[in-house]
Amino acid sequence: MKFDPSDLKKLYVPAADSHKGQNGKIMIIGGSVLFHSGAIWPLEVASKIVDMVYFSSVDENNEIVKSKFQNGIVVPRNKIDDYITEADSVLIGPGLPRPGGAEKGDDDTKELTESLFAKYPDKKWVVDGGSLQVVEPGKLPRNAIVTPHHKEFETLFGVPGNNETATEMAKKFNIVVLLKGPVDTVSNGSQTVEIEGGNAGMTKGGTGDVLAGLTASLYSKNDAFLSACAASYINKKSGESLFSRVGLYFNATDLVNEIPKVLKELV
Repeated sequence: MKFDPSDLKKLYVPAADSHKGQNGKIMIIGGSVLFHSGAIWPLEVASKIVDMVYFSSVDENNEIVKSKFQNGIVVPRNKIDDYITEADSVLIGPGLPRPGGAEKGDDDTKELTESLFAKYPDKKWVVDGGSLQVVEPGKLPRNAIVTPHHKEFETLFGVPGNNETATEMAKKFNIVVLLKGPVDTVSNGSQTVEIEGGNAGMTKGGTGDVLAGLTASLYSKNDAFLSACAASYINKKSGESLFSRVGLYFNATDLVNEIPKVLKELV
């Protein structure tokens, strides 16, 4: 079944008389010295959608992010708990060190990810990047959204990714799967949809991080399945909008800046 774009009208829209903090607060945990931009792209897209963005990484990367990102609060690792409790949704993994990586702290991702899942099982989690590559699927919180590409899906679940296995894993672990590809598949175990679109310009590094940030932003005020479907559709349509002007010659930062324009048209 294909995604119905009319469902975008169900997305939360801030009320005219709303106040600061009422329209979404998210926390992003990610980044490393090597992959600092992996956190900046989702930070930037989130800051355009929700009221408040918190970010936490290792000290060295926090300093890098502070110099590049001015639209949120950078939090020391030892203060994560103070801010995660305030957040409506939490994105973990973009830019976090991967298994066998050379960057400092490359043995920390699994412990950090799984300990936070255990401590905050009822948070709205979006799991991406480095966290996807180390977490045990049985430790994923209920209603978490996972955003793997096909290789990450097979690493996480031990089976190739397709419509059937995405549906099976979503049902088995009570999660939402957003399986990325030329055609995205989104499933919550009972509903499975395909989202077509995009173009080869979106194979560039960082576009998946943008999608993760968009997904977490929408999840702060919407349910998991709608958030994953809408994020996939909006991300692909933003890539198509860029293609209409510049062809394949755009990057993740261009995609971040295109999303608000497309959101305005669609929502």
